[in-house]
Amino acid sequence: MKQKQLMLKIRLVTLFFMAALVVSGITAFPVETELRLLMRFLNIEGQNPENLNGLQHWLLSVYKGIIESNAQFPFIAYGFDWLAFAHLAIAVAFIGLFRNPVRNKWLVLWAMICCAGIIPLALICGEIRRIPFFWRLIDCSFGVFGMIPLIYLKKLILKLERI
Repeated sequence: MKQKQLMLKIRLVTLFFMAALVVSGITAFPVETELRLLMRFLNIEGQNPENLNGLQHWLLSVYKGIIESNAQFPFIAYGFDWLAFAHLAIAVAFIGLFRNPVRNKWLVLWAMICCAGIIPLALICGEIRRIPFFWRLIDCSFGVFGMIPLIYLKKLILKLERI
């Protein structure tokens, strides 16, 4: 019975992680639409940038950049499409973990390495690309929060392996 309970927990956490990857991936496709809705929701669109706080100013700059880029150079948005595809492809890879967690436990370690890699990427590349520090911390949080279910999965798989 203990083995079945562990398998259920592993599968539920794996499904959660896969769903998070899928949602994250799908939201990379309609970036301009999402930003337009966010601008309206926050009542930022059309505001004088001097009247906005740091986050609002940053979001308005990103929104303008996306609009101008999509209008003049739509092929640049292809990078968002590849970002979305990568998230979806990574989610599919976790089917192996869902089916046979002990044999595919290496996926958890690989994902943990990827989550850890988000931090230097965000801090270094974010600096190069002039991303505000507070936004780089938000990006780093994806690695930190992604690590939580992975650590739990690793512990569950080790227990299952001992049985």
